[in-house]
Amino acid sequence: MAKVNADLQRERNKCTFNIAELTTFIDGGTDKTAERKERENILTSRNTELSPVPEEYLSHKEKYENAVRNSVVLFGLVRKMQEEGKTSVTNYRDVVSGLLGSSTTRDGSPLGLHYIMFMPAILNQGNEEQQAQWLPRAWNCSIIGSYAQTELGHGTFIRGLETTATYDPSTKEFVLNTPTLTSYKWWPGGLGHTANYCIVVAQLYTKGQCQGIHSFIVQLRDEETHEPLPGIKIGDIGAKLGLNAVNNGFLGLDNVRIPRNQMLMKHVQVLEDGTYVKSKNSKLNYGAMVFVRVVIVFDMVNYLSKAATIAVRYSAVRRQCQLKEGQPECQIMDYVTQQHKLFISIAACHALRITGNKLWETFYAVTEELGGGNLDRLPELHALACCLKAVSTADTAAYVERCRLACGGHGYMHSSNLPLTYGLVTAACTYEGENTVLLLQTARFLVKTWQGVDNVKLTPTVEYLKTTRARGFYDKWENSVECIIKGFQIVAMRKISSSVENMQKRIAAGMSLEDAWNMTSIQLVAAAEAHCRVIILSTFYEEINRVTSTFSHELRLVMLQLVELYAVYWALEKIGDLLQSVSIDDKDIKKLGEWYEEILLKLRPNAVGLVDAFDIRDDMLQSTLGAYDGRVYERLMEEALKSPLNAQPVNETFQKYLKPFMQGKL
Repeated sequence: MAKVNADLQRERNKCTFNIAELTTFIDGGTDKTAERKERENILTSRNTELSPVPEEYLSHKEKYENAVRNSVVLFGLVRKMQEEGKTSVTNYRDVVSGLLGSSTTRDGSPLGLHYIMFMPAILNQGNEEQQAQWLPRAWNCSIIGSYAQTELGHGTFIRGLETTATYDPSTKEFVLNTPTLTSYKWWPGGLGHTANYCIVVAQLYTKGQCQGIHSFIVQLRDEETHEPLPGIKIGDIGAKLGLNAVNNGFLGLDNVRIPRNQMLMKHVQVLEDGTYVKSKNSKLNYGAMVFVRVVIVFDMVNYLSKAATIAVRYSAVRRQCQLKEGQPECQIMDYVTQQHKLFISIAACHALRITGNKLWETFYAVTEELGGGNLDRLPELHALACCLKAVSTADTAAYVERCRLACGGHGYMHSSNLPLTYGLVTAACTYEGENTVLLLQTARFLVKTWQGVDNVKLTPTVEYLKTTRARGFYDKWENSVECIIKGFQIVAMRKISSSVENMQKRIAAGMSLEDAWNMTSIQLVAAAEAHCRVIILSTFYEEINRVTSTFSHELRLVMLQLVELYAVYWALEKIGDLLQSVSIDDKDIKKLGEWYEEILLKLRPNAVGLVDAFDIRDDMLQSTLGAYDGRVYERLMEEALKSPLNAQPVNETFQKYLKPFMQGKL
């Protein structure tokens, strides 16, 4: 191993806590750390077989072909792990998160949606017979699936989808069609040239009636030749800001027939004669969407952990300017402005991961309740998944961009892995539900909750609405994490109540409910975001205080500092909301700013230790700026020399174009 940069080593020597202890906490226990390391060893064991040419120098076609090659290596190892009993449905989320974070899927994988959407949809919506028929083949990758919901002309408005599936009782088949250009499926990962099966979401027609949106398993390509089947029009949608290895595709269907048992029928059925049997509750299909949104939250934590690791390590190595005349150039992490840019990302990694874990626990608890016929908490779960997906992706996109900017010009280099990471996280702001629309979904739940706040028992995540309403608006302010959380609860409660009040006023003045909702939608989005801030802040605070009783004194201190940093940062960011809702004044705000600066200084000696605790291997980080040894400049030069332009000392364009131009002979 190369010698570690002296500045970076000094940072590690200053660390006040046991890094391995924090890594164990992040992973969820020593056994989980061991499992992760074993999985990573397996997943990276064949990295030498991967293409040596950096992806940024490849064409769109070459990127896809390289991604298939890499993915076959990676997922072949996953299949081997499954055969050896090291992966199963029970640790499915961990496996998926590991795949998303692995080095071989740096710009996404054309096989990703197979694991993230195709199989979970069958698990959540397929009956026992369908699961027995399809899951073993899917889990073994004997077939590769995608998930086609979004259309060229419709994304968020699922009820407006134009693809049709019409039941023909004479043949006991569904006939699928995309009758217009805008009804073509657009965006599904792996659909372009990789998947040979797909779950297609379409409007179901039977006995002349439209029964709404349902899911169907459709074979797209021949299993032997991979040629598109009759009636299938399929291809890649082209280059994008990021995720160019994912092979996002389009799909047209022209009278494509599938057997009746290829409609997913766990909750609804179409009988042989075409009789439609309704679901007990239409919201039972939320399960697959919630699962994917939970995975996205952990996906964001993975990417943000990488960005924070890169930027913090670089900030320890990079020296720029003098703090005091006559002194050597200082590490850029000594600048408080740099700490302000970076440390919030470290805190956010923990806040989002811990909140994501609570969402995952809620998902399991509600799923068990559903099995017993109890649907009471399903709307809460859906609302929670919607707002957490929206806030975690938007925050992560902002934090990753801060990390990139904190690395100056070098952060602009592809080899830093920050531009690519930003492309991946900003994409998440629109896929699996555009963020504004998801916040409005949460707002619908909050409006309904507020309207019944005095009459019903509130579910856990909204209990604070009743207590803050009873307590009053103007509690005495004090600068503490508890008071900040209480302040955010009051802010959220007032935003929700104000939104409902304004809607009611508009309706009373003669406006329709739909128009009143639209006119109030900016407020409603803000209310949903404020509610999500309450969830993240309170969960982070409560969980850290609950678990750190078992920590060493040194680690407990640092984790509580991260909680303080996160709370104070967001209090300052949302100071306008607090001023309108609680009794905070200019003196309090000034002290809040001073407190924030003090926390930054306290965390400064532990910054490198905190990112080291994420325990991200260099071959997964893939960054010239963030490697463990801190050899930033050597790695930048090594990567520059890999450019195909450096293969020859004189490029052919000199003789063809430049020389004649310079000699005036063109």
